[in-house]
Amino acid sequence: MARYTGPVCRLCRREGCKLFLKGERCNQDDKCALGRTGAKGVRPAPGMHKNVRKKESSYANQLREKQKTKRIYGLGEKQFHKYYEMAERMRGATGENMLILIERRLDNVIYKMGIADSRAQARQLITHGHFVVNGKKVNIPSYLTKAGDEIMVKAEKQDIPYFKELKAAKIENMAAWVDFDAEKLTGHVKALPTRQDINMDIAEHKIVELYSK
Repeated sequence: MARYTGPVCRLCRREGCKLFLKGERCNQDDKCALGRTGAKGVRPAPGMHKNVRKKESSYANQLREKQKTKRIYGLGEKQFHKYYEMAERMRGATGENMLILIERRLDNVIYKMGIADSRAQARQLITHGHFVVNGKKVNIPSYLTKAGDEIMVKAEKQDIPYFKELKAAKIENMAAWVDFDAEKLTGHVKALPTRQDINMDIAEHKIVELYSK
């Protein structure tokens, strides 16, 4: 499946919750499609109309949960299903393992460190070759990090205006399992994330139920 390139606010409206696809903008109610409460209120999800109710089947609920999770992380179907298959072969709960694997992606780690405002922006920074992991250049957003990894902005890229501004910025809401020194433009994966570290509203058991049919 090709990557979605349309208006991302439409995706949040479809799922009925904030997917935080625009970074800081999503925290501002006056700029968020789900947060605006004017005379007309919040716009309905695409394709939905007033006074039309439809009871969804368990399959529809499971599919909706999968679509929402894919959209949060910006993954295609083939890529997403690969993480499910990897998680299924691991010990422990398949759903939790799947989410932890996805959280370990380099684009997500860059986002969780506060280097990028969104996972989409993190992917762009990575593919443009701005980072090294343990001293080696990595330009693959799906690269799976591990505990102890050091992630640094390449020395020759540190004078780019974006990273100069980052040095002076105060990074807030950084994930507990990573750290980032803005002055040195260097971060570390302190430990692998746990299910408790994933604060998005995701019912992963529904995804497992869908794929295991």
